[in-house]
This record gives sequence, structure tokens and C-alpha cells, in this order.
Amino acid sequence: MDKPFAITLDPGSSLANHTGSWRTMKPVYLDRLPPCNAGCPAGENIQGWLFHAESGDYEQAWRVLTLDNPLPAIMGRVCYHPCEDVCNRGHLDSAVGINSVERFLGDEAIRHGWKFHKPAATSGKKVLVVGAGPSGLSAAYHLARLGHSVEIHEAGPLSGGMMRFGIPKYRLPRQVLDAEVARILDFGVMLKLNTKVMNIEDSMRAGNFDAAFLAVGAHIGKRAFIPVGDAAHIMDAVSVLRSMEGEDKPMLGRRVVVYGGGNTAIDVARTAKRLGATETIIVYRRTREKMPAHDFEVEEALQEGVMIKWLSTIISVGEHNLAIEKMVLDEKGYPQPTGEFETMEADSLVLALGQDVDLSLLQSVAGLEIKDGTVQIGSNMMTGHPGIFAGGDMVPSERTVTTGVGHGKKAARHIDAWLRDRTYVPAAKHEPVIFNMLNPWYYSDAPKIMRPVLDAIRRQSGFEEVQGGLNENNALFEARRCLSCGNCFECDNCYGVCPDNAVIKLGHGKRFQINNDYCKGCGICVAECPCGAIKMVPEDAQ
Repeated sequence: MDKPFAITLDPGSSLANHTGSWRTMKPVYLDRLPPCNAGCPAGENIQGWLFHAESGDYEQAWRVLTLDNPLPAIMGRVCYHPCEDVCNRGHLDSAVGINSVERFLGDEAIRHGWKFHKPAATSGKKVLVVGAGPSGLSAAYHLARLGHSVEIHEAGPLSGGMMRFGIPKYRLPRQVLDAEVARILDFGVMLKLNTKVMNIEDSMRAGNFDAAFLAVGAHIGKRAFIPVGDAAHIMDAVSVLRSMEGEDKPMLGRRVVVYGGGNTAIDVARTAKRLGATETIIVYRRTREKMPAHDFEVEEALQEGVMIKWLSTIISVGEHNLAIEKMVLDEKGYPQPTGEFETMEADSLVLALGQDVDLSLLQSVAGLEIKDGTVQIGSNMMTGHPGIFAGGDMVPSERTVTTGVGHGKKAARHIDAWLRDRTYVPAAKHEPVIFNMLNPWYYSDAPKIMRPVLDAIRRQSGFEEVQGGLNENNALFEARRCLSCGNCFECDNCYGVCPDNAVIKLGHGKRFQINNDYCKGCGICVAECPCGAIKMVPEDAQ
């Protein structure tokens, strides 16, 4: 008697899903976490606001954006856009110009005078925010959205913190900064300038505050031990940049040397060129590959005539010159001295070796832990003292505007919960979507639109903004380059390719569902979904 006919299926084959009554796998719709959202230190719903931007509803896009970040016009200029570094579109042609569209939306809001909608109810609670930099402004805004009364105490004469006193005007025009701060104040936040908090507990008692958020910026330039002559002209980068906001500009001379390799070193070197220095030279101990400054800023500085002396360290400074020792990197990438020296003429030396935070306001506060010049905080952003929270430059983290804004939002949510005797628990994140989950066949090449850049000659003689913004047509094009990674945008592909008519359209904005009475589990809908918003799961999965 012949043996029964049998077929052995490759487990990797779509036929292994056992169609018909033998179905063991079925498709389900899901939302996955796009890499841009996951990579944003401010926690923006980037894909969400890009969706509205690509439809031309710019105000709604701005409103979704500002649910997380109240400073889009600023962020669109100074953020180093880590979201674009992880954008899946970069595997096709180039990343979506998220930062460019964000700037466009921020500028549109200023141009049209869009305002934040005030909360319907107030909590009766009062919160003190120390510092009017990005983290303090963000926390104040989010606390006000949650219905709390917020008062910012700023030691300086102007708001903005390091955005004003650390970022040059050619990167961040002051009218943009002022407009976005004014919108937060119009929202109901109170700002007291020239009000330095000497002791946080005393200030809280005096103002009857229920909680406090500390967001003091890193305004103190670090020093280095360098033997100097009596007449040596040495300044720190933070002081130079800060003095640019006053009437008396710093006198740096014709030949300026900047010691350091971070973004502040680049900023002060470019500022020196604009102040009339004929030669500006950055001295850095390592190579360009090891330089912490962002590469595009280094490139812009080189275009403007800034010179960089790699693998060099300053060992002494005289009246009109300084001594430099050449370095070499060891096998671990650390600079080591070579014993080779040279002399360089210089009218002034600017130290850009990092910044510290003034923590004097925390003296004698019980429960606080300070380590390596920063305040230690818990996962809820609270210090060891109940009711006192901290973020931004004051805590261990990357010191960027975007990170500071993210800290302010996170702290506000925890402060709100603490004031209401609750615990804030963030919503669970969706599983991430990676490029190989997408079906890019449906997308045509559309390279990123680059922002216009001011001519290098004009950049050397003034503080006009270097990078321009996109116009409406370009911003719309750029927003439409988004692949909507991991989230259905109702393209109808699944509906069109299903051989069993098992996909049901639920109507505009409601997406689809699977009729499991008809679905054979073939997986074609999963394979053909452009954005990876469907996956196969076991038949018995809920």
C-alpha cells in the first residue's frame, strides 16, 4: 500500500503559517515606536507633529510639538538633532530634516502670534523655579499647563540662561529667544530677574512655595594650571560670550588663541573672528575625530577662517606669546607629551575647558548629595530633600538645550504627582521599529533639502544668522519625506493586497481591522505594509 502523501514546509516560508483551518499565525495591527521619537532628549512626538505638518496644518503641528517642547523656534536653531542621526530614512537617501521643519513651525508661530491654551483649572499649589534657562523655562511651562502657579527667580538681568549668555547671536537671534520666552510668560508664568537665590529653603519659606525645581546653568568657566606671566591676557570662554550681551564688548586683540575642543571653544573662536581678530587659532589636545564639538560646527568655523592646531597643549603663557607642546595619541586614544615645543604669538588666550555650576544656594540643605560638582537626583528628578527637584546643567547629564528642555518636562510631571500625593508612572513605550521592518519599495528617492547658509565672507564681519530657514514649500516637502515608521497612515496597501478580502476599512482616521473568519494567515499584508505597522502573532495570542 502506498504511503500517504506528505509535504514538509520550510518554517521560514509564508506557507508555514498553515492557511485555512490550519492557521497558526495571524496578522495584527500595532503601533511601534519610531526612532526619531525614541532619540529625542526632549521626548517630542516628532512623528505626530510631522503628520500634521505634511498635511499643511501648521498650527496643529505646532500645538502637538509644544505639548512637549515650548521652544521650537529656538530648538530648530540650536538642537544638534540626534533624531536625525537615527532616522530610518537615512538608509534610503538621507534623514528627514526634522530640525528644519521644527524651526519653520516655531517661526510660523511667532509670525502669526499663536498662543498656548491656558489650563481650565488651577491646583492652588505654588512652585519656585530657580533659573530661566531652557530647563527652568520648560519646567515652568509644563507646571503651568498642569494648573500650578509658577514663579521663576533668575539671578541675571535677562532670561534665557546659557541660550542667551552661551550661544552667539549668529546661531540664535535674540528676537527669537525673546519671543518664545514672552509666550511662556503670557501663559501665566511669573519671572523675577536680578533675583539670586542665596538659600533655597529660605526662598521657599519666604514665598510660601510648595515645591522647587533647581535649574541653575553652568556659568562658571573651568580653569587650568598654566604658568603665566604678569601681563598675560587670559579669559574664560563663558565670560567672553556673556560679555557679548552687554555694551562693552571684550577686547581680545588681533591674534586670539582658544584652548579647548568643545562647542563652546568653536563658538568663542567664531565670535573672536567677528570681533575683528585677524587670526583665531584653536589649540586642542587630540585629533578632529576625538573632538567633542559637533562636526558641522567645526566645518563652519573652518569655512570662516578659524584655524585649529591639533595634538597640542599649552604649557605656559607670556605677555605676547605662549608655549605649546606637541602631543601624540597612545593606543587608548589619550594624548601623551612628546617633549617637542614651539612658541606661538597671541594677544589673548581664551580658556574653553568646560563649565561648573554655582551650588552655593544648596548650602546646609539636609539630604542633598553633591558629587563631581552636580546634584544627585532620583528617577523622579527629586533630590535627597523632599520637594526639591533639579535638572539641566545641575545634574549628571549631557549639557544641551534639548536635554534641559526634556528635564524640565520630566520634572514637572513628577512635581505635579508629588504635589498631589501620587506617583507619576510614564506610559509603557511601544516596541521600536527598525529599517528592516519597513517596505521601502513604495518610496522614491527624495534627498533632504538643506537650509540656506550665509556666505562665509559676510559671516566673518557681523553677527547675522548663519543658517537660514526653509520656506513653506520646502518645509512641506521635507515633512512629507517622513516614512511614518511603525505607525499606520492609512495607505490602503493591506486592503488592496489581501487575497481574501479580510481587511476591513474602519473609516478616515480609524485605520483597519482584520476579519479573522476570512484571513488565512498568509502574511502578505505584513510584507507589503510600508511602515511596519502589522505583525504576525500566534493564533492564540490576544
